[in-house]
Amino acid sequence: MEFVAEKWKLTILYLVFIDSIIFLLHSLISQKLLMGYETVHIKRNPDLPLRFRSDGTFKILQVADMHFANGVNTRCRDVLDFEFEHCSDLNTSRFFKRMVEAENPDFIAFTGDNIFGPSTADAAESLFKAFRPVIEYQVPWAAILGNHDQESTMTREELMSLISLMDYSVSQTNPHFSNFPSNGDQIIRHIDGFGNYDINVYGAPGSHLANSSVLNLYFLDSGDRAIVQGARTYGWIKESQLKWLRDVSQRFQDTNQEHFPSMDALAQGKPPALTFFHIPIPEIRNLYYKKIVGQFQEGVACSSVNSGVLQNLVTMGDVKAVLMGHDHTNDFCGNLDGIWFCYGGGFGYHGYGRPGWSRRGRVIVAELGKGKKSWTGVDRIRTWKRLDDENLTKIDEQILWERDQQPQ
Repeated sequence: MEFVAEKWKLTILYLVFIDSIIFLLHSLISQKLLMGYETVHIKRNPDLPLRFRSDGTFKILQVADMHFANGVNTRCRDVLDFEFEHCSDLNTSRFFKRMVEAENPDFIAFTGDNIFGPSTADAAESLFKAFRPVIEYQVPWAAILGNHDQESTMTREELMSLISLMDYSVSQTNPHFSNFPSNGDQIIRHIDGFGNYDINVYGAPGSHLANSSVLNLYFLDSGDRAIVQGARTYGWIKESQLKWLRDVSQRFQDTNQEHFPSMDALAQGKPPALTFFHIPIPEIRNLYYKKIVGQFQEGVACSSVNSGVLQNLVTMGDVKAVLMGHDHTNDFCGNLDGIWFCYGGGFGYHGYGRPGWSRRGRVIVAELGKGKKSWTGVDRIRTWKRLDDENLTKIDEQILWERDQQPQ
C-alpha cells in the first residue's frame, strides 16, 4: 500500500510540474503564437473635415523626395564634409521637424519618393520611420508615390494601402465619391495607378461657407517606369485618371449651383484647386525659355508620352497650381497656360542634390476673402520655400493666383 501511495504522489507531482511548464510557456510566448491575442491598434484620425483657420488661412507644407531608407545607418548624398559631423536619414527628419515648428502647417503633402527602395531593406519599416515625425505632430497629411517607393519589398498598391491606414493620414488607395450624397460612397476601381483621390478643405468656422468645400486638393499617381516602343521611360498620368479628375471637378460646380442657386455665376463656379503628382509633364521643359521663380538646374526627367494633362487641367478651369517633385535640384515655379507648375525642391538627404545647395521645402498658403460679415471663398494663393540652413531662410515668395487678377 505504501508503494502505491508513493507512486500516486509522484504522479501528482509530475502532473503539477507539467501544468506549471505549460502555464509558463503560455504566459511568455502566447502573444506570439495565438492570433488575435495582441492589442489591436485603431487608426487615429485627424479632425475632419479639413477647414480654414478662423483667421481665413490654410497652410500646406509640401515635402518632395524624402528618399528615406534605414535611418541612422543611411548615408547622405551630395553634402560637403564640413556641413555635418554625421549625416543620415535623421537629418531629413530633423529638417522636417524644423519646418513644422517654423510654419505650423494645417496639412502636409508628401509628393512621392517618400522612401528610396534600392536602399531599403524593409519597405514597411522605412515608411513608418519616414512618416513618424508627422504622426508625432498629429498634423493631417497625405502622400502619393514616386518612381522609387516600390523598389523594395512592397508593391505600389500595398504601399498606398499601408499609407492610408497610418495615423492622421487622409490618403486613399482608390478614389471615391463620398462627398456627393447622390452617389453614396461609390469607390472607383477601374482606374490606373494607386493614390488617385481628392481632398476638400472647408470654409472658416462661423462663416456662411463653413459647411462647403472652398478649396480642393487633387492627388494623382504619375506611375514609375514603363517601356514605350522598346525604350525605357518614366510613367505618366493615364486617361482613366484624367476622366475621373474631370468628373470630380465638374461635380463640384454642379453641387455649388444646386446648393447656392442665388449666388452669381462666379460664386457658383468650381472652387479653386491644387493638384499634386510626382513626375513632371513634358511641357515643363518649355519653361526653360520663360520667366520662372526659382532655379532650373537639371533636365526635366519626364515620360516620352504626353497624355494631355496640361490640356485637361486648362479645360477644367479650377486648377490654379500643380505641385510636383522628382527633379531634386529644380525648385522653380513657372506658368503654363495660366497654371503655375512648381517643384518642391529636394527635401531628403539620401536623395541626390548639389554640394553646397541646401535641401528645401515648399509652403503654400490659401487665403480667404473678407466679406461684410464673414469670410468668403478663396481670394489668393501664395507660396515660398525654406532652406535647411541655420536660419531656415525663406526665399522666392510669390503669388500663384488672385481671384480678381489675370494669371501672371
